[in-house]
Amino acid sequence: MTGPADHALAQAVKPLVDAMGGVLIAPAEAGEDDVILSWEGEEVLAVRLPQLADSLDHILAALGRQHGRPLAELDRKTKQSVVRTLEARGAFSVRHGVETVASALGVSRFTVYNYLNRENAAKGQ
Repeated sequence: MTGPADHALAQAVKPLVDAMGGVLIAPAEAGEDDVILSWEGEEVLAVRLPQLADSLDHILAALGRQHGRPLAELDRKTKQSVVRTLEARGAFSVRHGVETVASALGVSRFTVYNYLNRENAAKGQ
């Protein structure tokens, strides 16, 4: 018997859902905050979106995988690039975002603020 996860739509959206830390569920299990996806007029699956704070952890883990090592082991220039990426993705609008990023990078909050200030100063020139 096939289920929602076997549907072509589920296979198509699974990489996106995984990348953002969401979970595919059956439409019957969906709550009011879940997103129901339809295919040709039929409800096929639902996506349970992660809490915003969980998304930051998921993004940090994905960046670590992308760089092939823990973020704390990256060189300073690469850490600055990671901070730019995170800023573009809204990581610092999350409560304790700077602290979470600083911990993942193995630097102080002050260093993260310096990276952000340096980037914002460069944009202003």
